Amino acid sequence: MKKCIFFAAITTVLITITACGTAKLSDAINKEDRGEYYDAAKIYRKVYAKTPSKKVYLKGSVAFHMAECYRRTGAAQKALGAYNNAVRYGYADSSAVLYAAKMLHRLGKYGDARKKYLNFLDSVPDSRLAKNGIAGCDSAQSWKESPTRYTVTKMNGISSRDGEFSPVIIGDAADQIVFSSSRKGVVGDSIKSPVTGIRNNDFFSIKQDKNGTWMRPVHIESGINTEYDEGAANISADGGTLYYTYCAVEDGIPKTADIYRSSRSGAEWSAGERIAIFEDTLCMAAHPTIGSDGYLYFVSDVAGGYGGKDIWRVKMAETGTSYPENLGPAVNTAGDEMFPFFRDDSTLYFSSDGHAGMGGLDIFRAVPHGYSWTVENIKSPMNSNADDFGIVFEPKKNCGYLCSNRNDSRGADHIYRFEYPEYTVRLEGWVLNNEEEVVEDAAVRIVGKDGSNRRIIARVDGTWQAEIVKGMEYVMLGSAPGYLNQKQVITIPDEERTETFYVDFYLPSISKPVVIENIFYDFDKATLRPESQEALNEIVAMLDDNPNVTIELSAHTDRHGSAEYNDALSKRRAQSVVDYLIKAGIEPNRLSPAGYGKSVPKTVPKYYAKQFDFLPEGQTLNEEFVSTLTPDQQEIADQINRRTEFRVLTTNYRLF
Repeated sequence: MKKCIFFAAITTVLITITACGTAKLSDAINKEDRGEYYDAAKIYRKVYAKTPSKKVYLKGSVAFHMAECYRRTGAAQKALGAYNNAVRYGYADSSAVLYAAKMLHRLGKYGDARKKYLNFLDSVPDSRLAKNGIAGCDSAQSWKESPTRYTVTKMNGISSRDGEFSPVIIGDAADQIVFSSSRKGVVGDSIKSPVTGIRNNDFFSIKQDKNGTWMRPVHIESGINTEYDEGAANISADGGTLYYTYCAVEDGIPKTADIYRSSRSGAEWSAGERIAIFEDTLCMAAHPTIGSDGYLYFVSDVAGGYGGKDIWRVKMAETGTSYPENLGPAVNTAGDEMFPFFRDDSTLYFSSDGHAGMGGLDIFRAVPHGYSWTVENIKSPMNSNADDFGIVFEPKKNCGYLCSNRNDSRGADHIYRFEYPEYTVRLEGWVLNNEEEVVEDAAVRIVGKDGSNRRIIARVDGTWQAEIVKGMEYVMLGSAPGYLNQKQVITIPDEERTETFYVDFYLPSISKPVVIENIFYDFDKATLRPESQEALNEIVAMLDDNPNVTIELSAHTDRHGSAEYNDALSKRRAQSVVDYLIKAGIEPNRLSPAGYGKSVPKTVPKYYAKQFDFLPEGQTLNEEFVSTLTPDQQEIADQINRRTEFRVLTTNYRLF
């Protein structure tokens, strides 16, 4: 529409302008009309320089169309200057202000861009493009300051001065890439495109060696490459068919972009075959991608869209295609939406300069939501104020490749590798008995608050481990035949870092008495001291974890004092423990107090023998043996004999 206004306005002006050279201006108009933007911009620049300033409208019109050509070839700085000149000379179309704002946005000058967008809204208050532009400017700086965890690295081994774009991953191993490039060695090496001013693109291939290092890119010497432009490809799920964009030239004039397909036989790709999406051969179709739903998704500026280039889809069939469908206003805007790619069957990635972004083309993620889509910007560092597009993911991984012309003074596109650092959170520990010995056939049950439920078998050395997720609460139960269960609860912090949490289980034996460590009484009394509370609460938890168990609580004394006195003291102490457990909620019928005084001296277990070299494993600490020790050793032996224990009586309480 803007082009038509321009042509009508200057028809009569051309008759009187001889300084500009009407043939040259006509050439510019014709070249722009054919999409030869690079050549058209050069001519408009010369015409603009020769046009007298007093020809205000003509000079403004030429500046605007020069700016349009620069914009379409990615020359943002030149386009900005030309749009500003168009406004300065009073060019009537307010879109000059809008596109000047977009060029400032593209150059990362967010404050100035925002002001221009607001200026444009004064004349077109309902513009979605301007509103999205303001939203993008408002968000871009914070996205840069607080980037996502993705890392983005330029693939220097692939990069050339002439640029490369749109990688296609071949095979599940992701060790081969096909991409497009205009580097030296293309079929039409000596031909410069009037659209871009550089050589046409061909397909190249690159592979990894056995060490995972990328080798040198190789030109694909087969029928798929021609002297014309090939690029923006996608491969079928079986890896046998490549769908791509093909731009031919006829009689020196670029033709409309079409979608072609090529079949692979071994390492060879066949000559391309056109897919007839539109009956009208003048309708553009480009950037194909195949969805698992049987549709071919593509880009077109055909009538019936939302402005600029839109993403469409068409049902593929053996005999042809169905009627094309537009993806609708949730995805498409008045700007350009391009380079669609499907990940995991349903998530659509595409690039747009119409949604709120950081400048230029940004990459967006779209998830189906009923008959519409939920669209979000994938932010920095995946996006920049430059053009970011052509994203592909490796199969079943959170890494892949994208294209960008960021940090390239010539505006050439290059391929970047992106990865999402996977932080690993683990649980690991031991399953032992109370004497710190390995138990056979131990297992750990892990139940997450999210409903996850796993059973981990401990190794023969008693160790176990499991990967878990951050920000989750887990309940774990250690168990083994012949032992009571033990429950542990842990909440994993929601932090972005690799970390291991250690949880050990010490399972009480069902068949042997178990010493309750850290039970303390007042001297010569049965009163429990406050520091005993933690150990007693662990017994409460153990009984809660094993609700079908009944136990005997026994207290023992050392060799000093009379048997009668020690029996009475130990019975009172055992009763004190039972009373504490009952008060904590344990049923009285599950508890039997017993006081043995000094009648049942302790037999030395392995872990005591390791700790005290004067105590042989299996030795009973009776008075006869203890009297052979030194005074200091006797005190240790007496302390071991002064103990509180429990032993399991039954394991079927209230089961019947």
